[in-house]
Amino acid sequence: MNRNIPAWISPYANGEKTGWAQAVMAYADYYCVDGSADDDWSIEERLVMHRQPMVAYASHTGTRRNLAAMKDAGWHLLLSPKGNSLKTEGMPYALDNGAWTAYQQGQAFDENAFLGAVDLVGEGAEWIVLPDVVQGGMASLEFSLTWMERLKGIPTKLLIAVQDGVQLEDVAPWLSPAVGIFIGGSTAWKEATAGAWGSLARRRNCHLHVGRVNTARRIKICAAAGANSIDGTSVSRYAKTLPMLDAVSRQEDFFSTAHESLLDAQMASNDIDLCELVQ
Repeated sequence: MNRNIPAWISPYANGEKTGWAQAVMAYADYYCVDGSADDDWSIEERLVMHRQPMVAYASHTGTRRNLAAMKDAGWHLLLSPKGNSLKTEGMPYALDNGAWTAYQQGQAFDENAFLGAVDLVGEGAEWIVLPDVVQGGMASLEFSLTWMERLKGIPTKLLIAVQDGVQLEDVAPWLSPAVGIFIGGSTAWKEATAGAWGSLARRRNCHLHVGRVNTARRIKICAAAGANSIDGTSVSRYAKTLPMLDAVSRQEDFFSTAHESLLDAQMASNDIDLCELVQ
């Protein structure tokens, strides 16, 4: 039996309650940083959007020592609908959709598990990754957009997972301060295109997250791209890797695409073919 969309979303969707997403969009609209200035060059942004330091997420672990180390370092949890990983442990958290785990296990995406997770922890999540199709290209984007419509009105930030084959302008119309980008895809594609996605995120003033980042080198690539957040499993498994990865994640890249002017970001990402970047 298929689950329904969580009932707690309805008051936000019909205007009875105002959540984070609704409030931030009203604020962004007032200051013209809702992406409209990217659509119409006659509109001027009335506010400079300053990005906060990059936030690091790690998957839940049953090892109390590792959890304590993550919490002490200020890391956040990336929860998943699979297994026993919906425990928040009193830490800030985001919610993945479980598609990657299902793919690794050779299973189909579990819609009921995802909706159950949204019902249980979605309202308090910092963001939720919309369901996607691993290695699905444009079919994955179309699938994600159907879920964005299904979750319409949710007060939480939503992220669209982008993968090999998806172009910047395929995604741009859907992005805003309430709908961001989750860079998935193959490692080579992710590393090669991160900067371009960073420029697009600056254009649309949206959240940029990069998945599966477990080395100092990749963290630096994400920082250069202006990523708001990253996630990895290394710290969940090996607490001894946390000090080094944490230190690198806190180093600001002063040449990051996050510091681009709107015009610079538009020029940097115009007519970019992401497929050519990995050839």
